[in-house]
Amino acid sequence: MDDTDETQSPDSAGPRGREVEVPLRVYKTVTVVATLLAMAGVIAGFILLDSATNRATAELSEVNVVLALVGLGLIVFGAAVYAFSTRFRTAGMGKSKDDSSEDSDNG
Repeated sequence: MDDTDETQSPDSAGPRGREVEVPLRVYKTVTVVATLLAMAGVIAGFILLDSATNRATAELSEVNVVLALVGLGLIVFGAAVYAFSTRFRTAGMGKSKDDSSEDSDNG
């Protein structure tokens, strides 16, 4: 038998799981670009969704389904970009919440 810890989740790919440690300059660039893309995607998605439904006043038969789906797709794209950008860390950012060697100061 091997000495691996079987309590470790299968999606953990190392000591920090899914987090990627990068230099500070790369972290700042990824954070800024990802935030701008996420904001643009969500805002454009809501604008398209609003336009497709005629400000939520259109009858069901009058809704532009293609434009509504594109709007929803942009909202999902913005959320996904933001979610994946949160995986990046830099060396001085502290420990992961899943790190068992960290003392709890709750209470």
